[in-house]
Amino acid sequence: MKVLIIGANGTIGKLVKQTLAPRHDIIEAGKTSGQYQVDISNESSIRQLFEQVGNVDAIVVAAGDVHFGAMKEMTEEQFKLGLNSKLLGQVNVTLIGQHYLNAGGSITLTSGSLSHHPTFGGTNFSTVNAAVDGFVLGAALELKQDRRINVVSPAVLAESWHVYGAAFPGGESVPGAKVALAYQRSVEGFENGQQYRVW
Repeated sequence: MKVLIIGANGTIGKLVKQTLAPRHDIIEAGKTSGQYQVDISNESSIRQLFEQVGNVDAIVVAAGDVHFGAMKEMTEEQFKLGLNSKLLGQVNVTLIGQHYLNAGGSITLTSGSLSHHPTFGGTNFSTVNAAVDGFVLGAALELKQDRRINVVSPAVLAESWHVYGAAFPGGESVPGAKVALAYQRSVEGFENGQQYRVW
């Protein structure tokens, strides 16, 4: 399959690429790296990406910025970071990408465990992740020609625990390889409208 990975050089993206590359043709896209550059918070940038790449069999999004910080100090602009990037960015990749997705193809988005397991400073994350999960539930009903959409909802990866672990007292990390398997299940499997929780 021809698989487009947006965020291919991020922590999750690299693991997904490593898992899928032996069997598929991987197209790498990122904000500042990869074969193609794309800013998912910019609709015209997304359109330009798909015009360059053309039709694909699978789209994986492992990208999107979110604000982390105490709610009492948060501004509207800071809160909009997650809305415009991780939420609307993935929504727009889906709205535009569906027209470049081959019959039988799939879209895999990324949310996260803070939708159900919030932490102090993570309000923007909790909001955005829950919204991405909800979008996938609705979108799965409307894709045509056996096209599918799923979302992977990981906890903090073991590979990133040294950076984020202090924000999750009593929490546990998950191995990145296990998270990558959830993306493989979405891309190579048959399910639609699923939320793969790797917590």
